[in-house]
Amino acid sequence: MKIAIAGGTGCVGRLVVEQARTRGHEIVVLTRSNGVDLMTGHGAETALAGVDAVIDVLNLSTMDRDRAVSFYGTTSAVLLEAERKAGVTHHVALSIVGIDTSPSGYYEGKLAQERAVKAGEVPWTILRATQFHEFAPQMLATLRKGPIAPIPVMVTQPVAAAEVAAKLLDLAEGQPRRDTLQLAGPARERLVDMVRSYGRATGANVLYVPLRLPGASMVAMRDGTLLPTGTYETGRESYAEWLRRVTSR
Repeated sequence: MKIAIAGGTGCVGRLVVEQARTRGHEIVVLTRSNGVDLMTGHGAETALAGVDAVIDVLNLSTMDRDRAVSFYGTTSAVLLEAERKAGVTHHVALSIVGIDTSPSGYYEGKLAQERAVKAGEVPWTILRATQFHEFAPQMLATLRKGPIAPIPVMVTQPVAAAEVAAKLLDLAEGQPRRDTLQLAGPARERLVDMVRSYGRATGANVLYVPLRLPGASMVAMRDGTLLPTGTYETGRESYAEWLRRVTSR
């Protein structure tokens, strides 16, 4: 197959590209450096010529609602229109478990993305995943203030990003579901425990301070709102197994 990947240089995107090439697919990475601007559509239709499926793993790090909604709504609409014109027959989008039950500016953006996908003419499949195991080192790098790391109290069911990438490819290789699927990790974890374990394994001399932050979105993080419900697929690699793998390199 010929598969295009939007966001192919990000955390999950790089893994999608790597695994797709291993599976023998022809890959097109949709980036500005490759002449494609998904905010304006410049170069998109040309880049999508002959493409069978598109996997959208674009990401914008923001909690601002207007920025998130504008980014995800615009890029999704632009990408889907270019796909329609190029004759792409399957659009696969990565989203997040629990976004319709947790008030967050970022999640509003992801909901805008999902609405655009469902309203578009290109047959689609949406995969909602829980937070990645890789979320722990990201939180440590972002929140550490010298010898102290304040970590929001959160319960999650993390999944390895590599397994998310594999599932996205499985979906792209199959027929469009016109449905939203869920993927979570094998066990529930406390975020502060995940970050502490990562810090210890990598030699970080840090005091980890759990914080119960105010606000509806913070409550949702700690009360289980972001855990999967109903029918969902479970990944195989636990956080402890992932940690041993990445720190033994």
